Amino acid sequence: MTTEEARLFFQKDKFATETTGIVIENVLENYSKCSLKICEKHMNAANSVMGGAIFTLADFSFAVASNTKDSLTVTASSTINYLGPAKGDSLISECT
Repeated sequence: MTTEEARLFFQKDKFATETTGIVIENVLENYSKCSLKICEKHMNAANSVMGGAIFTLADFSFAVASNTKDSLTVTASSTINYLGPAKGDSLISECT
């Protein structure tokens, strides 16, 4: 799957691509790089990037990387550990 093919396929994932605003930057076999420009809607009450926004970016990046072949893959379980607050104006997730 090319990067453009992935963008076309995953545009149907409205929560990740429209609501959250995640962009697929690059796709190779079993690899993806996605980004998220941080804006006010991603912030929590403590003025930090909401964990759900970060988790959505990681989950979406996994979905793109694991679906570069012909078969459809979904997660049954996933876990994330937050080591500290996100910094900067954008986040990047790379998945292999």
